[in-house]
Amino acid sequence: MELRQVEYFIAVAEERSFTRAAERTHVSQSGLSAAIRTLERELGSPLFHRTTRSVELSPAGFALLPKARGMLDLAAAGRDAVAATTTHLQGSLRLGSEQCLGVIDITELLARFHRRHPHVDIVFDQAGSTTLLERMRQGTLDVAFVATAGTHQPTDRLRWLPLAAEPLLLLCPPEHPLTEQESVHWADLDGHRFIDLEPSWAAREINEDAFAAHGVQRRVGYTVNDIHTLIDLVRRGLGIALVPAPVARKPHAHGLPARPLADTADHPWRVSAVARTTDQVTSAFLQNLPDPLQPPTPNGHPPARPS
Repeated sequence: MELRQVEYFIAVAEERSFTRAAERTHVSQSGLSAAIRTLERELGSPLFHRTTRSVELSPAGFALLPKARGMLDLAAAGRDAVAATTTHLQGSLRLGSEQCLGVIDITELLARFHRRHPHVDIVFDQAGSTTLLERMRQGTLDVAFVATAGTHQPTDRLRWLPLAAEPLLLLCPPEHPLTEQESVHWADLDGHRFIDLEPSWAAREINEDAFAAHGVQRRVGYTVNDIHTLIDLVRRGLGIALVPAPVARKPHAHGLPARPLADTADHPWRVSAVARTTDQVTSAFLQNLPDPLQPPTPNGHPPARPS
C-alpha cells in the first residue's frame, strides 16, 4: 500500500466523487481511478459503492478510512520531525479563518506547521470573512483564509492566493417539493423560508448579491453562526439554504438533497489565502498550502483545470 494510493482513497471518501477527488489531488481522473482499483485488488475488497450519481464508502472502506488518515498523519509527522532538526524558525504568526471552507484542513495545517516550527508562537482566530479582512487591513492578522464572490477584485495591498472555486447548491429537507427538480431556477425560490449565516460570513453576502441580481426577494427566517446548526435546521424542515458545495458535502449533511442553481455563475464562491506580509514566518507557513488557482477569466469564472 503506497502513500499516494492512501491519499487518493481519502480524497474520494471525503469528496464522494472521483472527479472532485482528482481535482483536489491534481491528478487525472483515470489515474486516480486506476490507483483506487489497484488498492482494492491489493486489499481484496471493494472500498466504494459506485453508482452513476454517487460514490459511497463500503464497509471495508469505512474500516480503512481512520487507519488511512493515521498513515498520512504518521508520514507527515516523520517528515516534520526531520525538518524540525534542521531549522529553528522563531517569531509569531497570527492566523484567522472562516469556518468550513472545504478546500483546506485548518487544524491539520496548524498542527503540521507547529510540529515543523515548534518555536513559532501561533495565535488563531475563527470569524467571518468580512471580519477577517478588516483585521487584515488593520494589521492584527498575518494570514487569513477567506471566501469571496467569484467576481471579487481585490483593491487592497494584501497578497491574495486563490485556492478553490465552488458552486452554490440549494440544500433542502427530504421530501421538499424542490427536490423533484434536477436543477432549480431562481424564480422557484420566491416565497420559501430560508436559513442563512450571519452577515459577516462570505456565503451570506454572496447569497444577498445573487438574489438581488436575479430580482428575487427572499425571506430569511433563521440566521445562525454555525454550519452544523444551519444543516440541523434544514434537516428538521424549518427552511431551505443556499450553501457553498463543500457545506453540502459535509458528512453532517449526508442524506439532505442538494440541487444546483440554473442560470448562475458556475463557481461564484472562491476561497483564498490572504497574507499581509512576506516575512520569513509567513512565507514558511504559505509553503504548506495547496497550489493556488489561476486567476479567473474575464467573465469571472475560474479556468478549467487540466485533466
